[in-house]
Order: sequence, then structure tokens, then C-alpha cells
Amino acid sequence: MTITQLYYVLAVAENKNFTKAAEKCFVTQPTLSMQIQKLEDELDILIFDRSKKPIELTEVGKKIVTQAKNIVNESYRIQDIVDQQKGFIGGEFKLGIIPTIMPTLLPMFLKTFIKKYPKIKLKIEELTTEEIISRLNEGHLDAAIAATPLEIETIKERVLYFEPFVAYIPEHHRLHSKQKISTSDLDIEDMLLLEDGHCFRDGVINLCKTFKNQVDTNFQLESGSIETLVKLSNEGLGMTLLPYLHTLDLNEKAKQNLHYFNEPSPAREVSILYHKSELKMQIIEAMQSVISGIIRCAITFQNVEIISPLPK
Repeated sequence: MTITQLYYVLAVAENKNFTKAAEKCFVTQPTLSMQIQKLEDELDILIFDRSKKPIELTEVGKKIVTQAKNIVNESYRIQDIVDQQKGFIGGEFKLGIIPTIMPTLLPMFLKTFIKKYPKIKLKIEELTTEEIISRLNEGHLDAAIAATPLEIETIKERVLYFEPFVAYIPEHHRLHSKQKISTSDLDIEDMLLLEDGHCFRDGVINLCKTFKNQVDTNFQLESGSIETLVKLSNEGLGMTLLPYLHTLDLNEKAKQNLHYFNEPSPAREVSILYHKSELKMQIIEAMQSVISGIIRCAITFQNVEIISPLPK
């Protein structure tokens, strides 16, 4: 039994196809098939039911895949140990970031990070929280940045910063004349929301204590981007809530529509996430240090109340 054979098994289990798995592993399909066949012969069992389309794991195959993930992850840890011993911080690092954090945080830290750690080859993807959780568990991401807490047993969280919610209230809205607002002022029925699947949307809904499952209004408007929400709000279609860092790039006229909350300010907790196997910790710690240092200068709010991103 070899690590390579287990790696091939995991590839087939994920892709449910020998040809696609071979492409992902950069080997020929006959080579991959032969190695998996050798493993099955050695164990005297079938890992895959090849009669099914797409290919399915047998019952014992499911158990083997679970154990194979642990073994392959532990094999990667050996290289981590060597890198840490040598003080090496480099190599490929796959990072996922949720859409409501990517456009504001990434420009703030990326240039500093790659200048400080030029040997790290960053691969960054914009992903939903659901996609991030799946990819971290499958080993396809090294880390991610998302709103927390998520309360997932297999994933660890390190808090980077707390980002307050800020209300964007256009002229002629019932709350525009108020200097500061409270959560009790909010009404989900005149709130513009992000589309379902965004954890910031769930945070806003959790914040609005008057939320009703059946909203009795003429329309319910949702969008995929915060910039669109601001434009729709300017058209008089309602108010919206923005993460604080998104307010920094607004023009001076738009900033006149910003209203801050009475303390404690509702806020989201933003963390760096990684699998409990704790691979590439030296890079994760380096990223945490760079981001935390930069954010301390950008967000000075102290008295905040964390709003959960989990759907209720």
C-alpha cells in the first residue's frame, strides 16, 4: 500500500470517473487504474462499484476513503515539519474568501503580504461560505476568510477583526433624519438584502428583530452585490446595511447617507478558517499577522456586539 495509491483513490472518489481523476493527478488513466487495482487486490476487496454510472464507492470503500484522507493529510504534514524546521515560508497556498469580504480586504493586505513573503504562491478564489466549508473539508483549500462563528467541528477559526454594520439610509427615508440608529429601528420590510447564500444577508436578517417569514409587501428586492444595493437605495427603494470597510470607498455624497448604530455597534466577526489537521500553519500565522496589523489601523470600533452569520 502506498500514499500514491490512496491519493488516486481519493481522486476517483471525488470525480466519480477514472479518466477525470487521472487528469487531475497528471497521470495516464491506465496507470491510475492499475494502481487502484493493485490496492484492491492487496486488500482483497472492491473499493469502487464500476458497474454504476457514475462510479460509486462500495460500503467498505467509503470507510477506506475516510481513512485515506487522514493518511494523505498526515503525509503532507511531514513536509510542513521540514519547512518549519528550516524556517521556510513558501509554496502554493490556496485561499478562499467570501464575496462581501474579498473586494475590501484583499486590496488592503495582498501587496504587503506578497512583498513580505515572496516565496508563497497564492491562489485566491471568491467562494460562498458553503463552498468554503466543503473545500476545506475535502482538502482543496488551505485556508479561507469568512464571517464567523460557524460552529463546525472539523474547521478551526482564528479571529482577524470585528467589522461593524453601517446603515445606508437615503433621503426621504423615515430614518434619514436620525443621527444614530438602534437595531429596534430596523424593519426587514424596507430593507434591501443580498441574495440567498450570502452569510452577510443572514447576519442582517438576524439583526432585524421584526423579521417575519411571510413578508407582506408589494415587492422583495434582493441583489448579488453590495454596490447594486447602494444604487437601488439611492433610487428610493429602501435602506440597506453595509459592512464598515465597504463604506470607506463611497464618494462624499453617498457618505452623507451613512448612519452609525448606537453602541454596542452590531458587527460581524471575520476569521481565517483552516482544517483541524492544521497543515501549512506557518503560512496561516503569517497571513493572520499581516491582516491583523493592517486592520488595526482601519477599524477603530471597540464596543461591538457580534451578530451570528448562521441562518436562524
